[in-house]
Amino acid sequence: MLVINFHPFQNLETERLLLRRIDNTDVNEVFALRSNASTMQYIPRPLVQNDQEALAHITMINDKIENNEGINWAITIKGNPKLIGIIGHYRIQPQNYRAEIGYMILPEYNDQGIITEAIKEVVRFGFEEMQLHSIEAIIDPRNLASERVLQKNGFVKEAHILENEFFDCKFIDTVIYSLLKRNFKG
Repeated sequence: MLVINFHPFQNLETERLLLRRIDNTDVNEVFALRSNASTMQYIPRPLVQNDQEALAHITMINDKIENNEGINWAITIKGNPKLIGIIGHYRIQPQNYRAEIGYMILPEYNDQGIITEAIKEVVRFGFEEMQLHSIEAIIDPRNLASERVLQKNGFVKEAHILENEFFDCKFIDTVIYSLLKRNFKG
């Protein structure tokens, strides 16, 4: 079985980005992300209502890192520490050498290739550092931007599952994309 250890925490860098640990000073940006109906429209989770809920989200992220259950990074532009998005590995299945990748970005940073660039580096970390065999992404089928960014990074559609989640008084579909280590072109 895969042994996960996120200690010490590793920052990641790309040509334009620094992916760093999220901390309580990011509360305003986490609130902006998680309280924005547009940003959250394809994420079946309640909107954050206040700074306390944003801080609780940050605490949950850091508790998962401390317990080696998941890892998230703040997406920042090099030279500017402001969090503009979050990306990470969730729902790690050590017994299957598999994890789920998730990401979100403030709307003003859409369509700049930032998520594509961040995914490439987080996937590299998953395969090379965590020794994952496969990485999945579970998205809302209406989220065409997320579908495109996954395809750009070599993910392939595995399944479209009908009405398998219940959120906000309705059933919603999910689509599963995945990437095997042997198909990763870092």
